[in-house]
Amino acid sequence: SDGVCIGMRHVSVSTCGLVDKIEQLIPMKPQFTLSVSLHAPNDRIRSEMMPVNRRWNVEQLLDVCRRYANATGRRVSYEYSMVSGVNDSEQCARELASRLRGTLCHVNLIPINEVEGSGCKSSSQQSIQRFMQILEQSGITVTRRRTLGSDISASCGQLKRQSGADAQ
Repeated sequence: SDGVCIGMRHVSVSTCGLVDKIEQLIPMKPQFTLSVSLHAPNDRIRSEMMPVNRRWNVEQLLDVCRRYANATGRRVSYEYSMVSGVNDSEQCARELASRLRGTLCHVNLIPINEVEGSGCKSSSQQSIQRFMQILEQSGITVTRRRTLGSDISASCGQLKRQSGADAQ
């Protein structure tokens, strides 16, 4: 065959949290990694960061992800962009840990790249480290993503149009 042979366990499907679509996957028991952009431990913060949360709230999303993990035996990967003063407090870490404790999951902390004019600042190294410790102490597997693409404003959700004096 001329196709590329890639095992499903090496494939990751990323979603902003479309609960109905994840629900449709469950009976198929796919063996790819489900990667969910979570970015917040509760509805108040997530609705500000991700309008999709107004359609499917955190509890609905985590419920379908738990059912997905139980049906497939595959852990769900939760993407969590660390924004200073927004979602990086110890309280946020404890709340996230309590929601995820005992589930088949992995949390990927993403230090955001600061984009001029966005008003968002990246969490400090100390905040990220403390957040990781709190999750780890609850038995949750957590990693910290390397920052990539910051030199061209092209990291995780941060592509921006450059114009005028900004254009290169």
